[in-house]
Amino acid sequence: MTWLTVTSSLRKLAVIAYPEPVADHLDRVVAQWGAERPDLDVSPMEVFGRLKRLFRLVDAELNRTFAEHGLDAPSFDVLATLKRSGPPYRLTPTGLMESAMVTSGAITQRLDRLEARGLVTRTRSDQDRRSRDVELTPEGHALIDRALPAHVANEHRLLAGLDEAQKAALIEAMRALLEDLGEGSG
Repeated sequence: MTWLTVTSSLRKLAVIAYPEPVADHLDRVVAQWGAERPDLDVSPMEVFGRLKRLFRLVDAELNRTFAEHGLDAPSFDVLATLKRSGPPYRLTPTGLMESAMVTSGAITQRLDRLEARGLVTRTRSDQDRRSRDVELTPEGHALIDRALPAHVANEHRLLAGLDEAQKAALIEAMRALLEDLGEGSG
């Protein structure tokens, strides 16, 4: 049995017991480095290697669900951001850009593609006539209303191997790491 203690800077958050893990590729890499360079602590490779591998696997699974709805991840992100903004489901391109954490060029390309498909419209802003607002069309509403439940169900499926305590520990560990790296409030 392996025991995992999740801590934040000042407090212990959880102690969780896990069965011994099955060795994987990264365990072998770390063991090889241990033999080759015993003076070097390569334990971070276990974390970052698994994060990279997990990202690739999860990204492929998420994209598969988006594709079933004729979307890619960036398009889903824009439609979902507009939907969760609430009525009138309208934001400025800058608001979308900040939410998606992308450049203005990237958001413009996304909006061009979505507008060409009739999923969003761009209209003059009521608050600032020099600015344009982006709004979901009825077709955009219908598409995100179909895609969102499938996306959430897919995320649940991807996390099905973790119990609630494991999910909570993972969330807290990632939150602590993000905070340490300066992204805690983002």
